[in-house]
Amino acid sequence: MAYRINHIHLKASDPRRTAEWYVGAFDFTIVNDETRVFGDRFVRCQSADGGMAVNISGPRTGETLRPGDASAHFGLEHFGFDSTDIEADIRRLEGLGAKLLEGPIQQPNGGRIAFMRAPDDTRVELVQRSTIAGGCC
Repeated sequence: MAYRINHIHLKASDPRRTAEWYVGAFDFTIVNDETRVFGDRFVRCQSADGGMAVNISGPRTGETLRPGDASAHFGLEHFGFDSTDIEADIRRLEGLGAKLLEGPIQQPNGGRIAFMRAPDDTRVELVQRSTIAGGCC
């Protein structure tokens, strides 16, 4: 059986505010906002291309969450977004409150990457592929 990633789930102190940041930053759509039986606010989002579901929730009743960590670490470390103009995207995201952590870093294949701290100390990567004659990559 071929497996496809079903969703990414982020935890946030204010799930709606965080979801709205991703709407403004990456053109997500909020598809549902509810309080689940666990007692947590649960906001379902969809990427602009429809290819990825991103769920954002607060703590469950009685659940204590540790702080996020946008630095490199073990476990789920970051998720990445394609960019066609990495410098413009960095400036735009900084204007929305993100912080540049690393980059842009030139890759041997001609592409470039950058890491940013998004809301709730989440680490995101911008990926600008190299452009070659006749098309991308």
